[in-house]
Amino acid sequence: MEVIVVYINFPSKESACQIGTTLIKEQLAACVNIIPSVESIYQWEGELCQEEEVMVMVKTTTHSYQKLEARVSELHPYQVPEIIAQKLVRGSDEYLKWVQGQLA
Repeated sequence: MEVIVVYINFPSKESACQIGTTLIKEQLAACVNIIPSVESIYQWEGELCQEEEVMVMVKTTTHSYQKLEARVSELHPYQVPEIIAQKLVRGSDEYLKWVQGQLA
């Protein structure tokens, strides 16, 4: 089981906390870090948007990713949530083992 980091943006801290807590309780994530303020610039339905969002970093495994993505998509307030996974190049063995031990 390879450990990965998943980045997800939310419209508010409340929605980030709510979904992050669900991911932990359902053992789809070992740890959720909430970064309170990021500025996002993007186009949506032909309009240029600039919004303040909350970024979340989720530590999980490749084994749990599909269920995590499906659960976030189900609960997220955005029509098309940003859910981006990135493989880790390195990490402390103890931490990576801990992450793997927290998941269903």
